[in-house]
Amino acid sequence: MPLPAPRFHDDARAGQLYLERVAEVSQEAHRYAAEHRVRPAREDKVRIAAFGIDAQVAFCTPGASLFVPGAVEDTQRTLRWLYAHLDRLTGLVFSLDTHRAFQIFHPAWWKDAEGRPPAPMTVITAKDVREGRWRATRHPEESLAYCEGLEASGRYVLTIWPYHALLGGQSHALVPAMYEASLFHALVRDTPTHFELKGEHPLTENYSVMAPEVTEVKGQRVGEFNARLMEHLMTFDRVYVFGQASSHCVLSTLRDLQQYLERTDRSKLQRIHILEDAMSPVPAPPLQPLPPGLDFPRVAKEALEGFRAAGMRVVRTTDPMAP
Repeated sequence: MPLPAPRFHDDARAGQLYLERVAEVSQEAHRYAAEHRVRPAREDKVRIAAFGIDAQVAFCTPGASLFVPGAVEDTQRTLRWLYAHLDRLTGLVFSLDTHRAFQIFHPAWWKDAEGRPPAPMTVITAKDVREGRWRATRHPEESLAYCEGLEASGRYVLTIWPYHALLGGQSHALVPAMYEASLFHALVRDTPTHFELKGEHPLTENYSVMAPEVTEVKGQRVGEFNARLMEHLMTFDRVYVFGQASSHCVLSTLRDLQQYLERTDRSKLQRIHILEDAMSPVPAPPLQPLPPGLDFPRVAKEALEGFRAAGMRVVRTTDPMAP
């Protein structure tokens, strides 16, 4: 039977900013574990992970610079699912998008001929840089090389994002209601939450927590595949994936998982369960005509079908959890 939500939980707080209630959560964890006889995670025969991609204020809280429409409802569904299956979730893993002001996808990195920074959602191509429409304020040769490398990958072109998930700021943190759930799980199941930071190198984007979009720029190593995290994820028999946004960071992470497992052990693809109602896409920018690669809802939908065809499981938070 699904477990009830803890006494402190309130669906309405999923999209709110507040100071996490550590004392209340810890007191409830002690009571809850005893009342429901929840065993420590180390005793699980079937090991199940919940893998949250960037469930942060930056993407999930209204008013944040990169709020994803639908994220509040996604968070509500995710929290109900987490609490209902708390006694079966062996471990929680969270990625944290982690940035600083001067990174290649932020406005401060670029200026036009008049010295003005690009507006958020501006697309900067290698051709734009070569022809001088946009100039890098630092590392100009490497910046051009990055744009060329990114376009050669066929995955994205450089998009300028609003300043977001800045290290030290509120938008970097997990949504408070999600953080309370992570603390509650840790105390009830007697196991630490795993946090994975991504995205700090200034010369590359890092949508995926598994690897940056470009790993080398003009002979400089700017990132590599996260083998340590992959090894950790594969200690679980099942990995349920949720978070934001389905068109970007979730999609890129799942794509890297797929490619790695197709190279190493295709049978493990079925371990990956995608909670499709616990993620939403970035809205498409208001461009006419809209380039196919910037139709983010379409990109997310097609990617989901591709993951399903590859052998990953696409499920919903309301589906019964298999034994």
